[in-house]
Amino acid sequence: MKDYGLLIVDKPVGPTSHSVVNLVRKGTQIRKVGHAGTLDPRASGVLVLCLGAATRLSEYLSTSIKCYEATVRFGSSTRTFDADGEVTRRTGLSPDLKQILGLLPQFLGEIDQVPPPYSAIKIRGRKAYEMARAGETVDLVPRKVVIHRLEAKDYKAPDLSLVVECSAGTYIRSLAHDLGERLGTGAHLTGLRRTKAGPFTLHDAVPLPKLEVAFITGKWEQHIRPAADALPGLPEVHVDAPGAERLRFGHRIPREADAAGMAKAIGPDGELIAILEAVEGAPDWHPRKVFIG
Repeated sequence: MKDYGLLIVDKPVGPTSHSVVNLVRKGTQIRKVGHAGTLDPRASGVLVLCLGAATRLSEYLSTSIKCYEATVRFGSSTRTFDADGEVTRRTGLSPDLKQILGLLPQFLGEIDQVPPPYSAIKIRGRKAYEMARAGETVDLVPRKVVIHRLEAKDYKAPDLSLVVECSAGTYIRSLAHDLGERLGTGAHLTGLRRTKAGPFTLHDAVPLPKLEVAFITGKWEQHIRPAADALPGLPEVHVDAPGAERLRFGHRIPREADAAGMAKAIGPDGELIAILEAVEGAPDWHPRKVFIG
């Protein structure tokens, strides 16, 4: 049984990311399963799951660039910045396309973004949404995020379809809210689909209903991807069985003279063994993170 690798899921609207993790734990009988970047229940799309030792890759995947297709509705703002929340302001106004296109470039690059009050960010040890639900004042400080791409895909007032490519930690709900504030119309997010997370796109993802059938038929292993796929930017260093054994115990292995930086060690079976780091002043690779026990 494959108990080490990646599972790229196309999550539908409805389930929480945590419930998908639990479903996969039950379906695979693998105890260690985690996601590399949550999706709200109202959002759909690419959810990257790490299985077994691959959970140690989540730090690399969770900080990767994400791409979304978002729908923003002008004319009203809500407490949660999406369609689930109580309306806090209603103008009934929609900006014209020229106004929108003139504003979008101002959100490109590194910006300060205030997260939604209904978010999982912790304030003095408590989650912001817990404080908000209790009627307490939620004061969230702006955070630096980077928006690499922001394009209007379609506009049929009051609904604007956007394509967003952004850094990890960017709240598309906040982006929708801020657009409405800047345009004076109010706005909130009504739809969100993640189309890419790091190197993985919707083309790589298995729809959740199809995965559930695979659990029933016992054919789920065909959907597991090699852990090495999470690190496409790192060069491969192929090691033999003795080299793999050395890495397993945290020992160095020889490095080519012209190799530098970081690399991924691939074992005789084609699986990711370790993330390697070149040792300064020595012709060796040092195992920075080992995935075999």
